[in-house]
Amino acid sequence: MDTERTRALGSRLLTMVTGHVMTMLVNVGHTTGLFEAALRGPATSAGLAQRAGLDERYVREWLGAMVTGEILDFDAATGLFTLPPEHAPLLTGATAANIGPTTGMLRMLAGLLPEVERCFTAGGGVPYAAYAAVAGEGLGATWRHIYDEQLIDGFLGRVPGLHDTLQAGARVLDLGCGTGHAINLMAQAFPASEFVGLDIATEAIALGEAERAAMALPNARFVVGDAAELAADPPFDVITTFDAVHDQRSPAAVLERVRGALAPDGVFVMVDAKFSSRLENNIGNPHAPLCYGISLLFCLPTSLADGEGAGLGAMWGQELACEMLAAAGFDDVQVIDSPRAQNCTYICRAAELGASAGSGRQQGGPPDV
Repeated sequence: MDTERTRALGSRLLTMVTGHVMTMLVNVGHTTGLFEAALRGPATSAGLAQRAGLDERYVREWLGAMVTGEILDFDAATGLFTLPPEHAPLLTGATAANIGPTTGMLRMLAGLLPEVERCFTAGGGVPYAAYAAVAGEGLGATWRHIYDEQLIDGFLGRVPGLHDTLQAGARVLDLGCGTGHAINLMAQAFPASEFVGLDIATEAIALGEAERAAMALPNARFVVGDAAELAADPPFDVITTFDAVHDQRSPAAVLERVRGALAPDGVFVMVDAKFSSRLENNIGNPHAPLCYGISLLFCLPTSLADGEGAGLGAMWGQELACEMLAAAGFDDVQVIDSPRAQNCTYICRAAELGASAGSGRQQGGPPDV
């Protein structure tokens, strides 16, 4: 037996276990405002606790982990704790770089772990409503700042001609819109266009509608419904989806409905995970373990929740995605990089869209968008 290999794994496992604990404590720093308090300058544990309005003894223990975990600096002579300026962008602020919302998402997934474990023996899945109940106000938080910084110029701006289309006025649908922040940002940026957000989760749609009302956006609205039952009339000029197709119970049917719901010369913009369908091709990709894990803890269970889902998972990969898009009738698919290393963007069109889509359109039917 190769004992060095055993030692190497032991070292990695220690790093993993430590990382798990530190992830929880980073989330504590995010939710309690400790990182934001530390951003105001060096402080003792008592001073930091006072700034954040917290109990000093708990803050002191948290600081011990932050210092030994090399996240905060400590000056033993003065007793001052400092958040290094190089670390601050990753831990503070309403930006896509802030890891705080991601730690909250992982905390939420941990809360549903017993339910996922049950699926290993009983099969089936976990309904989205169960995740929404655990997430609470944090529902959709992981993508919120990403949309704020990268949606308009990053994701949409990289699609040739899309900004011009939206500025001129288009009918746009976002499938699996979640809490609707992307829809509301697009409606704000392109007032000449009409935007519809569709999601099966009533909790998420309610949050999107509340934000729309607060932002006073007359050109946006939200509909609760299953994307696999998407009505095709009236058609859409643009259909978008962000990390949502692989979560669907019937993704093949969704893609067919999307094609049928596009107007002639319409475009389907699908943002999804940037990985291979083949496991061996993902070995060595630093984002792969995390994405496989999130897929197991969320994407797979929600797809299989009713026992009949496809269960694609987030790691369905570019090869299978292109095959399924072609099977749905998209014969012109371009795959481009997105602003995020772990995502890519599929720009999908069909050469005969106008002629073929009309004959297959569903008149009325749920959801009426």
